Amino acid sequence: MSTPERESKSQTAYRWIRERIAAGTFGPGYRLVLSALATELSMSVVPVREAVRALTAEGLVVFERNVGARVAAVDGAQYRFAMQTISVLEGAATALAAPFLTRDDTARARELNDVVRHRLPDIDPRVFREVNQELHRTLYAKCPNPRLLALIHAEWMRLGHLHGSLSHIAPGRAAAVVPEHAALIDLIESGAPAAEIERAAREHRAGSSTADLTARHPGPDPDSIGPPLSEGA
Repeated sequence: MSTPERESKSQTAYRWIRERIAAGTFGPGYRLVLSALATELSMSVVPVREAVRALTAEGLVVFERNVGARVAAVDGAQYRFAMQTISVLEGAATALAAPFLTRDDTARARELNDVVRHRLPDIDPRVFREVNQELHRTLYAKCPNPRLLALIHAEWMRLGHLHGSLSHIAPGRAAAVVPEHAALIDLIESGAPAAEIERAAREHRAGSSTADLTARHPGPDPDSIGPPLSEGA
């Protein structure tokens, strides 16, 4: 397999395993057999073990006695807290990116929204989530704060294997996101204040996580996370 220049074997193994966890190829509970992974990667077990240790430190992998390494499952509380975090981060990033978005960017976001609109009411859950993620990335990718973008990426990497593996869409949610997306894009195109854009993006993400969790993981409302960051303390 091709690797970036100067990447160590443990870094190669780490990246390779992490990508498959994020994509859902190695889903929650998947057993990571070091010898099998080493064979797949054409390397010894040592760098694979180092990679798995790094993934364990990130919370993507857990060790179980008499079982070994497994891809970590994410319970309802963990998912709720992660989505709260993503709601805050993406809301801020979208607001910061808004002044830098071009007509082509917002047109692309509208095209993606139309993909969902035209496939209702029977859109495939995986397609829905992929299109939804791309739409949001389009709206926040030009955020001038690279640290904020790195934090968003890290949170989605931690949750990607769970979120992408969900086999359903909360009833009515796919239809609800279409006007929410349109309203957010309208705000951006109209040059609305950053706080207004941030709140709309944040409440939209929180609404999606609430819908996902209502039936499966009862608990506190993810919307209850305070005012937008841009409004201050």
